[in-house]
Amino acid sequence: MSRPLRITVFGTGYLGTAHAACLASLGFDVLGVDVDAARIGALEAGRLPFYEPGLETLLRKGLRSGRLGFTTSYPSAAVFGDVHFICVGTPQRPGAPGADLSQFEACFAGLAPLLRRPCLVVGKSTVPPGTAAGYAQRLPVTAPAGAGAELAWNPEFLREGRAVADTLRPDRIVAGVWSDRAEATLREVYAEPLAAGVPFLVTDPATAELVKAAANAFLATKISFINAMAEVCEVTGAALRPGLGFGGGCLPKDIRALAARAAELGVDQALSFLHEIDAINGRRRTRLVDLAREAAGGRLEGRRVGVLGLAFKPGSDDIRDSPALEVAARIRALGARVAAFDPAAMDRARRVHPDLDYAGSVLGAARDADVLLLLTEWPEFSTADPEVLAKTVARRTVVDARHALDAAAWRASGWDYRAPGRPARPGAASDGPLTRDSGITDRDADLSQAEVACLAAAS
Repeated sequence: MSRPLRITVFGTGYLGTAHAACLASLGFDVLGVDVDAARIGALEAGRLPFYEPGLETLLRKGLRSGRLGFTTSYPSAAVFGDVHFICVGTPQRPGAPGADLSQFEACFAGLAPLLRRPCLVVGKSTVPPGTAAGYAQRLPVTAPAGAGAELAWNPEFLREGRAVADTLRPDRIVAGVWSDRAEATLREVYAEPLAAGVPFLVTDPATAELVKAAANAFLATKISFINAMAEVCEVTGAALRPGLGFGGGCLPKDIRALAARAAELGVDQALSFLHEIDAINGRRRTRLVDLAREAAGGRLEGRRVGVLGLAFKPGSDDIRDSPALEVAARIRALGARVAAFDPAAMDRARRVHPDLDYAGSVLGAARDADVLLLLTEWPEFSTADPEVLAKTVARRTVVDARHALDAAAWRASGWDYRAPGRPARPGAASDGPLTRDSGITDRDADLSQAEVACLAAAS
């Protein structure tokens, strides 16, 4: 009987750490690899370098069991692993819309020459469609194992705040492979979720890359569509429930990278609409600043503004391209005194914007505020008591950027309640639930099973 697969995970950021800890919880021996020695040291001590519910408990359990370890040594990882997952970042290029693949290139170039026995290298990083083909050609030439070292692509579909559940019980698993052996290996890795009924969709690697890119583009389009309709609502008296738009470390840079890739391939007109999607998303932030100015009496200079929420979504401390943090910073730049509170993202926000004031609670942020802004829909904000908050603010004026509050209850407590996409005056339109983008990230509303199946069939 052959021994169980041993797995390495290169890159111990959000994706890599979640993937490593979850695979260890499924019974695999897993080695996380990173060039950042300080990060590796923290993980070995059972400390997460970011906020993710439930993941630190899983990390410590894996360490105690001996199934999970971490290293900075590529040679050790090459000897250890049968399957090597590459989970490094692919950020936006500085000053350009395309994807920066330098981390992926460095990881591949460091690992491939060390592969001396049959193994499977699996890309999980989000890359432009067509990336895998070049690496698949290089791998057997560069690796001493030759054709015994294969490449596959297995895109991730994680939601920040739900990474553990999304890894252990995903909606589907997409396997982009060139061989039956690679498919069989990935089926072995994911045997437990497959046994629980998770769909396993087999494609070629290019389609696997495109499934991820298309999912994010489709989601961004849905969000910006409802937000564009909100702009119409505000001048017609109709009402929808839009939001502040999307942000984070994935969706904005991924749609720009896809549009840039289309231009490289000569089909830029096919995806030209993505530029407008991006522009609509940016306008939501400008609109919120304008709405805050209106709510504050026509000017922000000298006003006290309470801000609830800095992370790009609840359940996360991620402030990358956070609409909430950008709005807070822009209001501060217009001369307002901003007191902000977020349950998880305060430390990260302080490092980027030390010019803001940071409160220790919802009440602290609201104290003496001329206007209160709800910018990230954490549950403790949605359930805040308007009667209690009314006693601490200077003026009972609230702008609910995420439509997370009970508008009728706040108005009944004497608040001037405002929200994007809806009339300022009560009674002009329904306060009932309609539709919204709130809380959606790069997986919640992605391609349906039928749409993914169509892509798979095309392979």
